[in-house]
Amino acid sequence: MTIQGILPLEGIKVIAAASSKKRLFHDIGNMAESCFGLNHTMVVDALVEREGLGPTGVGQGVALPHARLPALDQVCGLFVRIKKPLDFDSVDRQPVDLAFALFAPEDAGVEHLKALALVSRTLRDENIRTKLRANEDPSTIYTILTEAVTAQAA
Repeated sequence: MTIQGILPLEGIKVIAAASSKKRLFHDIGNMAESCFGLNHTMVVDALVEREGLGPTGVGQGVALPHARLPALDQVCGLFVRIKKPLDFDSVDRQPVDLAFALFAPEDAGVEHLKALALVSRTLRDENIRTKLRANEDPSTIYTILTEAVTAQAA
């Protein structure tokens, strides 16, 4: 599994701000609708439901919101860089400015966990986070995310 396999170039967005976690989920829902043809409301509801189990802010300004959706047949993802960091109830209490949302089929099993591990490992790298925060161009962000994994694998 690679980031190229789950994240399309058009699945990257830089936004100025999000007024709340739920507002960010609505932005992600809009992206999921346009990129993957998913129902906006279903995506938002699934993200809110999952977040109710515990915050997906993993620290260092990174959030990994994720959900399982019946409308999917493979794992897919979206990336949002938020210029004005957002309170996300993260484990380290730091606001979030990098969010990688993952969606998996309801019966994805281990594939969902592999995708979460891959994205988490990538965004744990301080150099990658620094580069992501320094760029606003979706193509550049895509290159940073996809080349990071290739470099780590080598």
